Amino acid sequence: MSEFAKRIAFSLVAIPIILWIVWTGGLPLALLLASAAALASWEFYKLAIGSGSEPLWGHGVVLSAAIPLAVHARFLGFWAPPVSLVMLIVLELLTVALWVRGANGKPLEVVGILAFGYALRYHRFAVEPLAGTLLVALPLLLTWGTDSGAMIFGRAFGVRQLMPTVSPKKTVVGAVAGAIVAMILAVLFVRFALQPYARLTMSLAIAAAFGLIVSAAGQVGDLVESMLKRQAGVKDSSLLIPGHGGALDRVDSLLFTLPVAFVLYGVMLVPAP
Repeated sequence: MSEFAKRIAFSLVAIPIILWIVWTGGLPLALLLASAAALASWEFYKLAIGSGSEPLWGHGVVLSAAIPLAVHARFLGFWAPPVSLVMLIVLELLTVALWVRGANGKPLEVVGILAFGYALRYHRFAVEPLAGTLLVALPLLLTWGTDSGAMIFGRAFGVRQLMPTVSPKKTVVGAVAGAIVAMILAVLFVRFALQPYARLTMSLAIAAAFGLIVSAAGQVGDLVESMLKRQAGVKDSSLLIPGHGGALDRVDSLLFTLPVAFVLYGVMLVPAP
């Protein structure tokens, strides 16, 4: 079976399970995010160690897994430190650290940003489980749509490399195509999912802008991980997931798209008339 076939087969099984857990919410969602955070964090630190850094990986893995659980505890009314602002700050620090200083700049325990998946599920607009599930599904769809569009059109028509020193296979055509796919998906999702089923909406132009921004954020996240993997001299963060590589390979874009989507919902989303 080819790597592409393995990727499709795994996605057909995993996506319904993930959406069901998002629908259920609560502790199952927190545990899913904590597990993904721990695995991705461990892979992140392995890459850092392979590139010559000496991070406190044990501390980072535990902290990354604890953040989604802390968000759940806060939701239940127990005391927990606020994480939204901290995660946005860490997101910015990660970008600067990897683009300016590289892996030798001491990696950060940042995959706790996955806690934003929980925050999206219980966004202030999510008055029912379906609305919360759709709010999580939209950035996931845009992330996957961007990746698929970039891969298909990049392979077919791409000539000029986007950032050859970071990811030689990514092309300008692929990046643009991925963004266009995300914009179309955002407009369709708002019109045919959010508006009729969650009673939430955006104008056509705003929905397209939402798709463009989330797509750009996801592509930056993908390039950031590619830079670290290139410095570590590996193709994938691990071989955990058939056809997909490691957990970090699957959540690298989401580390950026989930926080960005959370912020954009607050300024772009409105109740449907």
